[in-house]
Amino acid sequence: MPLLPLWLIYPATLSLWDKTSGTWINLITVLLGSLLGLLLQDALPRRMQRIITQGLGLLTTFLGVTMAESLLKVPAAHIDGIILGLIAIVVGGVLGEWWQIETHLRTLGNWLQHRVKGGGNFTEGFVAASLLFCVGPMTILGSLNNGLAGNNTVLSIKSAMDGFAAIALSSSYGIGVAFSSAIVLLYQGGLSLAAGFFAQSLPDPATAPPILLTSGVGGLMIIGLGLNLLEVAQLSIASFLPALIFAPLLYALLQQFT
Repeated sequence: MPLLPLWLIYPATLSLWDKTSGTWINLITVLLGSLLGLLLQDALPRRMQRIITQGLGLLTTFLGVTMAESLLKVPAAHIDGIILGLIAIVVGGVLGEWWQIETHLRTLGNWLQHRVKGGGNFTEGFVAASLLFCVGPMTILGSLNNGLAGNNTVLSIKSAMDGFAAIALSSSYGIGVAFSSAIVLLYQGGLSLAAGFFAQSLPDPATAPPILLTSGVGGLMIIGLGLNLLEVAQLSIASFLPALIFAPLLYALLQQFT
């Protein structure tokens, strides 16, 4: 089965498992990675846990940069893709702060921490892992491919990457990373199930300008997450989440007036 099949011949007979198999694989790898990381947490000294997190931070920052380059590929009339990305990230960030998304996500993490009696870094691990596992082009393209054609290849690759990342994060932050699997299930699984709605509007998601713009904005968020992991800064990454929705809406609005 090709990686990006013809979207217009969407098979209507796909079962629920066919549409969401990649998400369940991802869920398992995150949980297994978190379990292994927790085992290593007791075996590794603090300085080694820190260097593992720094390594993940460097790779996360690099991944964010490669994703952000998608902004250079957005054809949008007389407005450069970088400018569109700037508008999306700023407006999305303002909306996120207004809606206090970061605060609500941390409140959820603190509630889970209290329920399971997790360690002091529970919330930080839950928030960082949820953002890392759910923001990115592989999540979007993989979920669309899985939901439309039953092909879980992209999500399977993402699952392996997330599993290794879960080892690094949980060895430093603890069990909160494992609970991010619930966010993966809801967000990624929901996107796979909703993929049918995009079948006609996105004939080729790999080159569709709204997807490129969304991936670029997501890349900026991933760079910020990498900086947080490296302890270079403490950015409110969750506050920028509305930008992922606002970005394609901004592009569609611009197309109506050009």
